[in-house]
Amino acid sequence: MTTEKKPVAPRTATLDDTLLVGGVLARAFHDDPMTAWFFPEPTAREARLARYFGTLFARQYAHHGVCERTDAAAAFWVPPQGRAKAVPDAETAAELTGLLGDRAPLFRQAVEAAAAHTPAEDHWYLAVIGADPAAQGRGQGAALLRSGLARADAAGLPVLLESSKAANLPVYEHFGFTVTGELRLPGGGPPLWAMRREPRAAAGG
Repeated sequence: MTTEKKPVAPRTATLDDTLLVGGVLARAFHDDPMTAWFFPEPTAREARLARYFGTLFARQYAHHGVCERTDAAAAFWVPPQGRAKAVPDAETAAELTGLLGDRAPLFRQAVEAAAAHTPAEDHWYLAVIGADPAAQGRGQGAALLRSGLARADAAGLPVLLESSKAANLPVYEHFGFTVTGELRLPGGGPPLWAMRREPRAAAGG
């Protein structure tokens, strides 16, 4: 007798989930080339990443984005109406600067470079998505991705993201994204791949 895998149900992430979200994303991004570039000390990386993602979530995305989680994955989305506000304010920027140390100027340059390539048209933006490696293969990241894409499709809008890991490109391509450009992080950092997905009609629509 076989047991069917229970579908993963994304839920809205609240401020009470800040520690969970920060920890999940820290583990998800521990070996990511971009986060390793900004947080080069491996022994301190996970703790700093947990604070980094927790700060972004609690101060910005939880208020101006659409944030969802499962038990072992989290995603931050920015709808068109949240674009102007889902950027770090002065206090958040100061906290991130303290975490990044001497990498802070490079981080600011990277944010500015990515912003310069962002089209003015309305779109949904997938700012962050990650799953704890211990939960790999359980469909938790995919469930969060489908949930956000469904919102964008319902609005008839494209979705943009930047992938910082080459191994993830086929995953996003499976969900309909295509690479539109390659950016290089300042200071000799690793590449980022800009990706875009056009809206799809709802099933049966």
